[in-house]
Amino acid sequence: MNNSSPDFQIRPIAQGDREQWEILFLAYGVFYETDFSPDVLDGVWKWLMNPSHPIKAWVASGDHGLLGFAHLRFHDDTFTAGPAWFLDDLFTSPQARGKGVATALITALQDHAARHGGGTLRWITGAENTTAQSLYDSLATRTSWVMYEQEIDESS
Repeated sequence: MNNSSPDFQIRPIAQGDREQWEILFLAYGVFYETDFSPDVLDGVWKWLMNPSHPIKAWVASGDHGLLGFAHLRFHDDTFTAGPAWFLDDLFTSPQARGKGVATALITALQDHAARHGGGTLRWITGAENTTAQSLYDSLATRTSWVMYEQEIDESS
């Protein structure tokens, strides 16, 4: 799989991408007002480099480095008893926005899902992220689901 345009290439993440991926991932955290600790960065990177882990990553690579990333997670879907995919994280650098990078990353995820059993691809975004919603509305169906979250402490 090798989606590309004259300005960038979409490819699976590689070991040598750590430094630039980390810069982008930290910027993604800032965008969503989240401060990722070194332990989180190390943990996510370890997942991304483990071929048997259900989370995979693709990057958009340009002449001057990485322009964006997408993290995709496989899971079984109880509504269909079939495969499903969750786009956990999608981020493009500010200079890459409006150039088709996010669309190309999502297309790469769709291609991967199609080659690995199909199913449903889902993702969420912040309610205030209207720029991303404009793109997503052109690519997928907006649902009426409302998301909740609760932190659970580990049992001792």
